[in-house]
This record gives sequence, C-alpha cells and structure tokens, in this order.
Amino acid sequence: MGFMREPLPTEVQELLRRGSFSEAKSRILKLLEGSEGLGRLRLLFELERMERVLHEYPYTVEEAFELFSREVSGLTREEFISLIRAGCVDSLSVDGELKIFRRFIPNAFWLCPELRARRVRGEDERESIAREALRWRAERVVAAAREKGGGYVLPLRYRVEAHLKVRDRGACRSALRVWLPLPRQDELHPEVRIVEAHPQPRYIAPPDHPQRTMYFELEPGVDEVRVVYEYISRGFHVSVDPSRVEEGYPEELLQYLDERPPHIVFTPLLREIAARVVGSERNPYLRAKRIWEWVTSNVRYTYAQDYALYDNISEYVATHRRGDCGMQALLFITLCRIAGVPARWQSGWYVNPVSHGMHDWAQFYVEPYGWLYADPSFGNRIRGEPWRSEFYFGSIEGYRLAANIEVSAQFSPPKLHFRSDPVDSQRGEVECEEGNLYYDKWDFELRALSVERVREP
Repeated sequence: MGFMREPLPTEVQELLRRGSFSEAKSRILKLLEGSEGLGRLRLLFELERMERVLHEYPYTVEEAFELFSREVSGLTREEFISLIRAGCVDSLSVDGELKIFRRFIPNAFWLCPELRARRVRGEDERESIAREALRWRAERVVAAAREKGGGYVLPLRYRVEAHLKVRDRGACRSALRVWLPLPRQDELHPEVRIVEAHPQPRYIAPPDHPQRTMYFELEPGVDEVRVVYEYISRGFHVSVDPSRVEEGYPEELLQYLDERPPHIVFTPLLREIAARVVGSERNPYLRAKRIWEWVTSNVRYTYAQDYALYDNISEYVATHRRGDCGMQALLFITLCRIAGVPARWQSGWYVNPVSHGMHDWAQFYVEPYGWLYADPSFGNRIRGEPWRSEFYFGSIEGYRLAANIEVSAQFSPPKLHFRSDPVDSQRGEVECEEGNLYYDKWDFELRALSVERVREP
C-alpha cells in the first residue's frame, strides 16, 4: 500500500472532493495512458475505490428514510433530512445525488444517542447474555492469573468451521485463488490444527506469518471451500507495577516503532496529539496508559466504510473522533509508536460462545512484562462500564481467534490484484488471473462448532 503516498493530480482530487465521480473516472482513464510505476498504481486504485464507494453508499434518501422510519417511532421525512444535515446519518454526494451509507442505522444511534429512546426494537437478548458472559470470563481470567502470578490462563479449545462460497465468478474464466485466515500459533494460541478441508489447501502459511492464511485453487465448477480447524485460546492478565517498568526494548522490536503507510504515519496532527497527551511522562507503561485514556475517552464507536476508502485511518479517527475497532486500534498503535512505545496490530475474530464477530485490537510492549494487550473499542470509556477500561488495558479474556499481527502484510503465496481488504484479513480473499473478486461476489461464514475448557497442567 506504499503507493497511497503518491499524491493524486490536483484536478482529480478536486473532482473526487465534489463527488464528481463520472468526471474523475474519465480524467483518470486519460492520465493512465502515460502513467507508470507507483503513480499508475495510485490511479488504478482510485478507480477501484470509486466502485467501492457505490457499494458502501447504496441507498437514496427516500430508500434510507423508509428503512429508518421502521426503526424510529414518529420519524418524519423533514426530521430525517435534519438528521442527515446534523451528521447523525452518514451521507455522500455522488454525481449530484445524495447517497446514504449502508450501515447508517446503527451509526445513527451511536452518533445521536437521543434517538435510542424512540427505537422501535429493544436490545437483542442474545447480546445481553453475551455481554454478561464476557464480564464473567474477564473476572475469572483476572482471578486465575493472580493465583498463578500472572500470564496466560484458562485455555479454551475451539472447533470452528470456515465456509466461503462464490456466488458470481464475474469475469473469471481461470481458476479461483482463495485465501482463508488461519490462527497464528503463538502465546495466545499455543495449538492450531486443521481437522478437515474440502478441497485440500494448496499451501498453508507458516505459523508465525504476520497475516496467516490457507491458500486454495478452485477450478471452474468448484465454487466453495469448507475448513474445520481446532485451536486453543488463552486469557491473559498481569498486574503491572509501573515502578518496575524499564526503558528500552529488544532490537528486533524496532519495526514496531516505525511508520507503516498509509495508516500508521506520524503526521503533524498525530505528533501534536501524542506530545500533548504524553507530556513529560518518561515511563513507557504510563505513556501508553495516557494514550489509552485519551483514545478511549475521545473516540466514539461507529461502523466504518471499506478500509480502502480512507487515505490515513489513524488521522481520520483523530480528526473525526469516531471509528470501529480496527480504526481505534490503529490510532492507539500510531500514537504509541510516536511516543516511543512499541505497538502492533492483532486481529481476527471475537468468539464469545454466545455470539461472535470480526474484531481488531492491539498490543504494546514494556519491559520486563513483554507484550501486553489493548482493546480500545472493548475498553471504551464512553460505554460507561469502568471495568472494561481497566481490564482491556493490558489484559484479554481469551475469546479470540487471532490470525494477524500486522496490517497490509502480503499473503503467502502473494496476491496478484488489489485486495478486498487492503489492511486486515478476517474473511479471506478471492481472485483469478483476470482480477479481484470483491465481497459482493462471495459469502463467508465462520461458525463456532464447540468450545470446551482445557485442563491446565
């Protein structure tokens, strides 16, 4: 993704800013005739991004109003227009027509919480049960770790099924190339084992690959992959004594202090925030804690657009004070690195036995404790649950499936075309010689078949 640092021609930037996609596309196609190198990749990616915008903003104002009026009692069209103007409903002008974000409904209740009192449907009982299961698990992890003296505890053995099915091969005439995420084998997941796979994978990335995957090739007539695998996931907690924290870190961790364009970049705004938040604090752990407190107090959770639509995610979150789990994690990581605290990405799925979903979080490193966990969206102070902010700065409950410790890492074997998710790897990727297949062409499902406690030695 380094080509994202290549600036677009000013005229193209202005057309995109105005939402004049048709004109921008025509201009880019002309510019491509004499372009090469990174500049050409930047232009090609911009064509791809415009198509993704249309996928992310599918509704007209009338269509969105009809949907939202089923969710909010007494909603009038005039009020809906006022909610768009107030920023409660995410919208975008494309070629002169106002379009509405596909996940605008949950975002509206997060951005303008006064609407919740008029919501037609209450909270899903299953989500309430899952939340209680999460708190119970976190409390048990803390108790078990304190009894042990800290570290990884309470292992769970998961058996999950990953299923990807292609509905539309599009322009593909050649074999489909499919990558499915697979848990990395490390301290969090000490055991990972594939139980069965149909068809058999052509290649399985090494256990320590930064974005680990299973790779398949599907000939014409074969349109799906199904894999069952088992892995162990452990909770983690350690009681940190700031007076014992040492400055410094192993040389191999220098990479976790670097910029990683386009989303981990030390811009003037982010440098200013880091300097103001950290102040004169010299203790690495306390520097990270100050950053944690600022992020979790100032950034509201909302669903995000396709990550490919952001030029710099961490700066976007700092500017707009909103973002999903991965966006909050990227801001935390970037500010930590600016402040001299090694920090890295971690992502995959949150697999609560009651419910589960894709999720991203972070880790930061301090001596002599090593890698600690930080989950800004789960520990967000705006939620109003103090236990979350305390637990998720340093600890993790173990309801996790972690396939990645890096953003925008190349797969093994490498992908030929732009990825559907150029940052993360949670659902997988599909392509062929002719091009990438975006999410609208295929479906992915992850099911937890069983979860059982593993007896510790």
